[in-house]
Amino acid sequence: MALVKFNNSRNLAPVYTPFNDLFDTFFGEGIIGDKALIKVPAVNIAETDDKYEIDLAVPGLKKEDIKISIEENVLSVSAESKEEIKEENKKVSRREFNYSSFKRTFTLPEAANANSIEAKYVDGVLKIEVAKKEDAKIQAREINIV
Repeated sequence: MALVKFNNSRNLAPVYTPFNDLFDTFFGEGIIGDKALIKVPAVNIAETDDKYEIDLAVPGLKKEDIKISIEENVLSVSAESKEEIKEENKKVSRREFNYSSFKRTFTLPEAANANSIEAKYVDGVLKIEVAKKEDAKIQAREINIV
């Protein structure tokens, strides 16, 4: 499945009115720039014979900023990052703060073993592996024909 970003530009509108600019200012990128948007990390979920794999794209975070918890078969991944730029011995006319946070929750299937979860953070990708219960693993066997 491919995700396509919709671009609501003037050439797609049947009639151009001054209200287009007004709405673009309030609801587009005029007031809310890229840094101020709340961003939720992209996730890939895969299933193998013996585990579930959850990969979250969280570049720029430290592993100390990330918190993973599980409660009643719900896996929660959250992060909070706060960065303050300080310039000493200078007259500051502008100072920018960078704060970002997110929380994603995943309901684990009944086949998941909540007691066997491993996580690692490599190159901006958080990789979580949830093992399956023994009785849920696919058992391969050969069947004899009589």
